[in-house]
Amino acid sequence: MEDQAEKLREIMRQKKLNMAASGMAGGHADSKTAAADGHAGGKRTRIITVTSGKGGVGKTNLSVNMALAFARLGKKVVVMDADLGLANVNVMFNMIPKYNLYHVIKKQKTIREILAETEYGISIVAGASGFSQIANMGEQERHEFINELDTLSFADIIIIDTSAGVSSNVLDFIAAADDAVIITTPEPTAITDAYGIIKIIAMEYDTINIGLKLVVNRARSAAEAKNVADRMINIAGHFLNLKIDYLGFIYDDLAVANAVRQQKPFVIFEPKCKASVSIQHLVERINKNKPIESDGIGAIFRKLFTRT
Repeated sequence: MEDQAEKLREIMRQKKLNMAASGMAGGHADSKTAAADGHAGGKRTRIITVTSGKGGVGKTNLSVNMALAFARLGKKVVVMDADLGLANVNVMFNMIPKYNLYHVIKKQKTIREILAETEYGISIVAGASGFSQIANMGEQERHEFINELDTLSFADIIIIDTSAGVSSNVLDFIAAADDAVIITTPEPTAITDAYGIIKIIAMEYDTINIGLKLVVNRARSAAEAKNVADRMINIAGHFLNLKIDYLGFIYDDLAVANAVRQQKPFVIFEPKCKASVSIQHLVERINKNKPIESDGIGAIFRKLFTRT
C-alpha cells in the first residue's frame, strides 16, 4: 500500500508539472487550470481529514466548528461529508441540499453546482449513499469525476468528515490528508476504538508521513485530556513506532448539546463558551504549522479508484 500511495503522489506531482508547463507555453496560465492545480498566486489547498474509532464522539461537530473557526481567520473553507452511511454535515446547518455527490457521480451536476453555501461563510458538499458506485465507473468517467473534485482547489481549507471506523475509504482519506485528526473522548471504549484505528493505520502505512493528530473531546479538564493523550501517544510510539501529535482538547460543555438541538454550530450558537474557545485554540495550532506538501483533493479519489 505504501508503494501504491507513493506512485499516486508521483502521478499528481507530474500532473502539476505538466499543467504548469502548458500554462507557460501559452504565455500565461489558464485561470481554470490554475484553480484546478490549487496553486494560483502561490495558494495551495490544505486537506484536513477528521475521523474516529467509533461514532458519537463528536467527529462532525469538530469538522463543522473547525471550518467556521478557519473562516474567521479569513480562509475559504469547504466541508466535504464523506460519512457515506450517516451523512449529517448538512443537519448541523439545518440544511437539506437538493443535490449531493451522487448527482456528480452520475454526471447530472458539477461539483460547483452541488456546492451549498451556508449562511456562515463556508461551503459544504453533501454526502451520498450511492457513493460506492464510483467503483463501477469506467476509466474516462473516473477521470472526469476526479477533474470535478479538483475544482474544489479554490478553497484554502478542505475538511473531510469521514465515517467512523476503519473502512478502506477512511484509511485512504487519512493517508492523503495534510492533517489527519483522530478524535476520542475520555471514555474507555472510545479510547480503545481510537487506539484500534491508530494501530491499523500503523500496520497499513508503516513509515508514511500522515501528520496524525489527536483531539480529546468532552474533557472535564485540561489535565484529564492530557492524561488521555499522553497514554495514547506513548503506547503508539512504543508499540507501533508511530508519531502522534497532541493537537488539544474540547471541554465538556452543555452549550454543545444545546447547539445541536437548535441545529447550529456551537461556535455560532455560543461563541464564548468553553467548547468554542477550545476549537479556536485547535485551529490556531493547525494554522501555525504549515503542511510540507499537498497532492490535492484529486489525489484522495485516485487512491479510492486504484486501491487493490
